[in-house]
Amino acid sequence: MNTHKFNDFMETIEGAALILFHLAAPFLRSYRARWGAADSDLQRNLPGDDLVPSPKWQYTRAITINAPASEVWKWLVQIGANRGGLYSYDGLENLAGCNIHSADDIIPELQTLKAGDDITIHPNAPAMKVAAARSGQYILIHNDSREADSVHYINMNWLLYLEVPSLTTTRLISRGRYDYSPDLSNKLWMGPLFVEPVGFVMERKMLLGISQRAEHGCTLLPAWNT
Repeated sequence: MNTHKFNDFMETIEGAALILFHLAAPFLRSYRARWGAADSDLQRNLPGDDLVPSPKWQYTRAITINAPASEVWKWLVQIGANRGGLYSYDGLENLAGCNIHSADDIIPELQTLKAGDDITIHPNAPAMKVAAARSGQYILIHNDSREADSVHYINMNWLLYLEVPSLTTTRLISRGRYDYSPDLSNKLWMGPLFVEPVGFVMERKMLLGISQRAEHGCTLLPAWNT
């Protein structure tokens, strides 16, 4: 086993162990809901909050990155399974059939994103819809199934927001807000029993992955060829 494959294998083991731990640790829910976030991050209004005005479950997480926002944005804007990946535990995602390969390079043709674009996580799952994207500032994803089914529905948003404390430092804030019908499947799947602990482990790795890439620089590829 070469070094790259060994590192991927060890990361997969790490991610699986963390997921098992957090599934068994409901008492850490408040820690997961505000990982890296300051009190001011939790209290502030952010773009998209009005799209899910009464969430049954929400979180605000953050990380400080020692790189300018322009560099962080290059990694953020190419996010997605059919784009630059999710910068998380690729091995775990691919065990679930996601076919994700996180990029270690900036890909020029993936440097634009606009409202109405799709971001996919799994080839058999509904795409996440970009509600708004402001270059160098934020990406807002919003999915609302109430029009198709007002009885069994999920209304969710996911915001990835860049704050600029200084010219060389960026705060990446991730906020998720979820409202859903109170049927049993949603309570088990969307609520704190499963998605909350699993999502935390995967998103924490994603935030760290973006931070590491932005801080350590990048190589500009001439074309999408990976």
